[in-house]
Amino acid sequence: MVAASACAPKPEGDAPAAMRQSVAKNGLSNGLMRVSRDMDPAMLSLAQRNDPYLRRADLWGRPEGWGSLDIRETPDLGFGTTDGESAEELNDLRPFAKLPIRPMRPFVLATEADDKARALRCLSQAVYYEAAREPLKGQEAVAQVVLNRMRHPAYPKSICGVVYQGSARATGCQFTFTCDGSLRWAPEPGLWARAQAVARRALAGYVDRQVGSATHYHASYVAPYWAPTLVKMTKVGAHIFYRWTGPWGEPPAFTGRYEGREAYLTSAILTGLDVRTQGGSRDGLFSPEDEGLGGERKVILAVAGEVRTYTIADPTAVGGERTRVTGTLRPSRRQPTPDEIKRINDSLAAMEQDVAKPAPSATPGRVSSAAPAPSTAGGSL
Repeated sequence: MVAASACAPKPEGDAPAAMRQSVAKNGLSNGLMRVSRDMDPAMLSLAQRNDPYLRRADLWGRPEGWGSLDIRETPDLGFGTTDGESAEELNDLRPFAKLPIRPMRPFVLATEADDKARALRCLSQAVYYEAAREPLKGQEAVAQVVLNRMRHPAYPKSICGVVYQGSARATGCQFTFTCDGSLRWAPEPGLWARAQAVARRALAGYVDRQVGSATHYHASYVAPYWAPTLVKMTKVGAHIFYRWTGPWGEPPAFTGRYEGREAYLTSAILTGLDVRTQGGSRDGLFSPEDEGLGGERKVILAVAGEVRTYTIADPTAVGGERTRVTGTLRPSRRQPTPDEIKRINDSLAAMEQDVAKPAPSATPGRVSSAAPAPSTAGGSL
């Protein structure tokens, strides 16, 4: 009615009053029909296009509401976090990878009593607030993810550091309960004791083989933007688990060592991001250079189902390994230094001068039978 009245030609006198009289006299439907009868085809088409109650198939296949799109706000293309039934449908459309799930090595926490108590509390909090009412397998899977992150080069090297990474940010905390206010609620005693038992077993060397090297997970009723960028591994309880793509998602890449200092949560940790899904100089992919790793490179080779990691020494790196060591691959070629290039050129010049000298003849007027020295100018280093 509003759209129709906006485009209708003005009747004599007060337009709203004339429309009210027409509606009162002829009824709402008949009144609107009379107003629309006075419109030319262009006005009527425009009014119908903006009528929210008129549903008509668009011959161009454009989405519903395209004619009244508000361009003052950025359209949501569906790459954000989706909740509800649509998220579950979206998650079902993404298949699980058919790659093997390799178990991690056991981790046994060996540290002083204070650090051990803090680590147990932080891991218990993660298990409780993330999966308090999940089955036992679901809680063990959450604990395994925390330990996996702690041993991956991309994350903090303490249990509390992993759990509270990004917690000082309004959004972007790695474990939601650390920044959404959940910690204001005291744990239910029975469920807390169960979470503690799961955490204690994990810190004593228990390995949850069903999630392997998973470093990410989310509830099945949400579809986060980062999910398609990772390897979808398995579903345990209400959570779907993921790992990094490529070699950085395999167990040999988890070379980080536990550093302790559980109470030392720096601002870098509290405001930190996940370099795999939230930042980094390579579109969110992990960059060893950005993380301050050395000049060595690691190559992971899979032969006959067995995965092994080799270190490639880089002679050009500061402190690069230069000796042959078992288990170390060395590049077959390297660029010569300026001094080496100068010595090689001087040596070649001297050889060319010797070759250019006329060979001494045993008898004047006769050619010497001595063969000239072969040129090394075309030789390889």
